[in-house]
Amino acid sequence: MENSLAVLLAFLHIAALAFISKIIFKRHPRRKHPPGPKPWPIIGNFNLIGSLPHQSLHVLSQKYGDIMLLKFGKFPVVIASSPNMAKQFLRVHDTNFASRPALAAGKYTAYNYSDVIFASYGPHWRQARRIYHLEVFNEKRLKSFEHIRVEERRIFLSRLCSQSGKPVRLRDHLSRYTLSSISRMAFGNKYFSESNHDKAIVSMDELQEMLDEWFLLNAALNIGDWIPWLSFLDLQGYVKKMKSLHRKFDRFNDYVIDDHQATRAAEDDFFPKDVVDMLLLQAEDPNLEVELTRDCIKGLLLDVLVAGTDTSATAVEWAVHEILKHPRVTEKAKEELDRVIGRNRWAEENDFSQLPYIDAIIMESLRLHPPGTLLVPHYATDDCKVAGYDISKGTIVSINAWSIGRDPNSWEAPESFLPERFMGKETDMLGSNYALLPFGSGRRRCPGYSLGLKVVRSTLANLLHGFNLKLVEGVKPEDISMEEMYGLTIRPKEPLSIIMEPTLPDYLY
Repeated sequence: MENSLAVLLAFLHIAALAFISKIIFKRHPRRKHPPGPKPWPIIGNFNLIGSLPHQSLHVLSQKYGDIMLLKFGKFPVVIASSPNMAKQFLRVHDTNFASRPALAAGKYTAYNYSDVIFASYGPHWRQARRIYHLEVFNEKRLKSFEHIRVEERRIFLSRLCSQSGKPVRLRDHLSRYTLSSISRMAFGNKYFSESNHDKAIVSMDELQEMLDEWFLLNAALNIGDWIPWLSFLDLQGYVKKMKSLHRKFDRFNDYVIDDHQATRAAEDDFFPKDVVDMLLLQAEDPNLEVELTRDCIKGLLLDVLVAGTDTSATAVEWAVHEILKHPRVTEKAKEELDRVIGRNRWAEENDFSQLPYIDAIIMESLRLHPPGTLLVPHYATDDCKVAGYDISKGTIVSINAWSIGRDPNSWEAPESFLPERFMGKETDMLGSNYALLPFGSGRRRCPGYSLGLKVVRSTLANLLHGFNLKLVEGVKPEDISMEEMYGLTIRPKEPLSIIMEPTLPDYLY
């Protein structure tokens, strides 16, 4: 009897423990993650990423789908490779993915995330973006800078006219032109020397090298970002280079700001003339939600400089590559320009409402060659379900704009350069059409898109209208390489040498 009672008590004791354990350690439902390749220990899926990450990710998406989960080191990374998936992250769940991951590049090259590009979503970012929209990139302000764009464009075109009949590496001239234009709009002065300039602190070549390095470092896969316990070793030397580049830009920005403050102090009737003046004025506003510190001003100025120079020059360079590779496009573009503008003047910014084929060329080039093939990464601030999949808080999300531009469900003959696909259609490229995302979309869309389009349109139109563009002897259209060189913006790997034959007298400009 006693044995039976002991067995019964033991059974009840075990049952009670099992019941309590079930309550305390209640199993969570199994989470459904996006498909993806199995990660290796420590490195995750880094072994699958080649020298052109957007192309490696495109190939992987063909196997795993338009939403896939990778591991970079210890961190989950979701890749969206279709218009529908881009819409999920950039519109449907925009708020949850509006922030940025805290990568080393943003810390060391963007004044500890004090800019707009790399700032996390919050009061500082909202205030900075509001300043951009209301004070820097509004249509009235851009109109006030038009005379600068016209003057720099004249200098650019005149320089090309002087090279008539000679091989010209267009990339160098485009970089020089966009750097001069953006510098004058942002700083009121170039602040670099083309020869000897009384306000120069660096040479044009030095500043261009700094910008080129900025784009390379901000695109680099820095091991320390993804495997934090190795960060102190700086195995690739990227952080050392970022710190060195920061010191160079900081010296440049300090000089520019100090010069503006000295000018303001000397003027009784001060009026803001450029972006630096506007930001210094904004910093004095007592109603600001967040203090606009000197570092914040530097970060915002650096955004204007980097976003307005390389992206515009690269967009025009890719368009010229495609045009020269497809001579029929040149013929149609010149016919439109001659019909709308005539042969007695160059193209102006207000001509573009009447130049749909030029716009179609630009859209088609941006489809195949978006300035940022991978949009600046987003960051999940909370757990979320996207397209039926569980996305954990802290997941990094990358939108592959290069893949999206080649989506066969959105584009007929996606690998072909066909500007005609845009003719007779209202196609938006400013963020509401998720099959075409050259400027991103949602809250983190590029705030300077309007300025970029003005520069790209006027530059490309005048290159086509004012010159016969010819390949150097021995090079045929089919020989033009479309290989890419990786960076935060993707340039052609092999810059073209072109013979520029002016077709409009220089003095008519």
